[in-house]
Amino acid sequence: MEMYVLGMYYCQGPDPKTKKPNFVVPVNACDAHCHVFGPVKTFKFAEERTYTPPDAPFQDLQLLQRALGLTRAVIVQATCHGTDNAVTLDAVKRSQGHYKGVIIADDSFSVEQFKRMDEVGVCGVRFSFARHIGQEPDFDLVNRVVEKIAPLGWHVVIYMESDDIIENVKKLSTMSVPVVIDHMGRIRTENGIEHAAFQLLLDLLRNCENFWVKICGAERISSNGSPYYDAVPFAKACISAASDRVLWGTDWPHPNIRGLMPNDGDLINLLPLYAPNENIRNRILVDNPERLYRFV
Repeated sequence: MEMYVLGMYYCQGPDPKTKKPNFVVPVNACDAHCHVFGPVKTFKFAEERTYTPPDAPFQDLQLLQRALGLTRAVIVQATCHGTDNAVTLDAVKRSQGHYKGVIIADDSFSVEQFKRMDEVGVCGVRFSFARHIGQEPDFDLVNRVVEKIAPLGWHVVIYMESDDIIENVKKLSTMSVPVVIDHMGRIRTENGIEHAAFQLLLDLLRNCENFWVKICGAERISSNGSPYYDAVPFAKACISAASDRVLWGTDWPHPNIRGLMPNDGDLINLLPLYAPNENIRNRILVDNPERLYRFV
């Protein structure tokens, strides 16, 4: 289902016919960016939200993982659930150590709350500053939260528009905790890898040991559409800049996608194009997430 009702975007569900990977997925491979939605009868959506997805519960994520040969995942809290992180915490607990969590938090969260979540398997806070869902960058908020989570060894995830990278590059480079940028900085492929924001992102990767990038979201930055080959040069440039600080994820179940939904098999099959070298590919799928998310 995909429609607008009184300013609310009702998302379509993911493609249920997941294609198989066309390469050998290594043991302990991790989907470092996915979501769990609902079931809404148990986990309510935030009243103030810009979109409503169909249910994509824990059980469906497990089916996807089996289809793709993945055993680890990072559940990223999505804005439709707001700062009520119950759905993410539930998935992390039920995974018995196979999933980690990245929550959404604000000033109301206490150090003690963060400590309790750390014990469950949460290891980061996400800030969604994507203007298409009505959020502008607020690095004062980020810094206040960072003061509370830094002693826990957590990181922050920033979802922001490409132009905002240009405006906030100094703030991104001086964080006291690791910073992860979602979806290759949302630079549209039609703008080319020489785009100023993308070049700044690459500079941050090369020069800041705390800076990470997720090479997911090919379907979000592609100008040509499926199978998203125009995203390959962007991912390869990130890997070339710092292959030890690059992560990959599906972004399942792909909220806010207009038009044709991606097949998650097509997305994982971009990896051999991103990283033809098996050792580097395994670094992205296993070693890097193991280090950042503290899998054991």
